[in-house]
Amino acid sequence: MTSTDFSAAPPAHASRIRTFHPRRGRMSDRQRDALARLWPAYGLEIDDLDGPCDPAALFGRRAPLVLEIGSGMGDATAAMAAADPDRHYLAVEVHTPGIANLLDLVERHGLDNVRVAKGDALDLVRAMPEGCLDAVHVFFPDPWPKARHHKRRIIQPAHVALLRSRLVPGGTLHCATDWAEYAESMRETLTADPELVDVHGGFAPRPADRPVTKFERRALTAGREIFDLVHRRR
Repeated sequence: MTSTDFSAAPPAHASRIRTFHPRRGRMSDRQRDALARLWPAYGLEIDDLDGPCDPAALFGRRAPLVLEIGSGMGDATAAMAAADPDRHYLAVEVHTPGIANLLDLVERHGLDNVRVAKGDALDLVRAMPEGCLDAVHVFFPDPWPKARHHKRRIIQPAHVALLRSRLVPGGTLHCATDWAEYAESMRETLTADPELVDVHGGFAPRPADRPVTKFERRALTAGREIFDLVHRRR
């Protein structure tokens, strides 16, 4: 694991289009303490990677691995990891309070199957070996609603091909959004990948094992529909 300076802004990569907004936010004393104590043991700074990323080395053992892209405050990741102890969960986030909150949850619930990475998830995936992931979760990514920003969406053909290449045969790519137009774009993009199979033949019933987050509750309260898509690698 590596140490990192969370006060510094992420470096700009002019050759690459970011799929996320770097955000800052206030941390509670508890979160700040968890970040300082637990990051060296559970954290990975993606920008510090200077070669391939070995998932087994992050956890100290081998097990099926779930990649959580955009874990937010970490509540859903912690709940899924607690209910699924036979798989590892690698959560990727850029929001420092969210990283700190997940680390606090990891300690409070005694989770030894969670690690947290800070930075661009696509850079991390590029550094990972093919066929190393049991599942990829992309829950409520930034919809980038303006047409000129659609190029920043994480679910687009080149990114999907990259994510799919890291899945084991039979591994799943599970996406969820509350933005109807993005949901349809996701569906078209995922269906167009010849190496992915649509598990439900369209939008999926809400999976019982995907915890309801505060963000999702706000969307439901505002009257927005939630769309799930589950595709499996051939």
